Amino acid sequence: MLSYPATIPLSTRTLNQLAELIRNHRQDCRSRWRRLDAGQQALLALAHLRNGDPYRRLAAGFRIGLSTVYRYLREAIDLLAAQAVPLHRVVYLPARLVYVILDGTLIPIDRIAADRPYYSGKHKRHGVILADARGRLLWASPTLPGAVHDVKAARTHGIPQTLAQFGVACYADTAYRGAGAHVAVPFRRRPRRLSRYQKAVNRNHARNRAPGERAVATLKTWKILTKLRCCPHRATAIIAAIRVLQTIEDQH
Repeated sequence: MLSYPATIPLSTRTLNQLAELIRNHRQDCRSRWRRLDAGQQALLALAHLRNGDPYRRLAAGFRIGLSTVYRYLREAIDLLAAQAVPLHRVVYLPARLVYVILDGTLIPIDRIAADRPYYSGKHKRHGVILADARGRLLWASPTLPGAVHDVKAARTHGIPQTLAQFGVACYADTAYRGAGAHVAVPFRRRPRRLSRYQKAVNRNHARNRAPGERAVATLKTWKILTKLRCCPHRATAIIAAIRVLQTIEDQH
């Protein structure tokens, strides 16, 4: 077995905050001696989430067993997910801003054929994200089966109701047509041609919505999302953990 040094494109601040979270948890549960200290466990979790390193590579690199890797990763991810800000607070905080951007994304997941009733035929999970006008990731929803339509996913997570409650305007694509008065979508090109005014509105809409693609790209920089190899129900905790870590990274 060969090992090699690797870098994780994250700041030391993120490592320190995650390590402190793990350290406090160990003190609360009066945990005994462990193979890795809190800092090493935090590094293990970041290598898995950011670089997508599989269990076997992590076990070899940190010189621990596969079961220990699994336990440490699950513990760190659950601790991070518990820190995730809920939707109503995310929408309330930027209520002073001009608008937010709503978009959806599919996350590939490796599942066997026996689990087909629980996810889409494309073997993917569907998630909805909210971004601010600068394209910064504000919120990522719990995941749903990939076959769920975008507007249904938004309604399932209560996004239109929350936007209406706080009076926050939102830009989205045509997949969210009918999501509510606060969700603006472009004019349809069919069945008739668009007028000059409608084309101008669509251009302005596309310009305002474009930064949302930056938030999706930011989410996909976490290589673990290239292809999840876990139970579909764990995808929600992983997304929430990544959202907390990305918030730490975005802090200046």
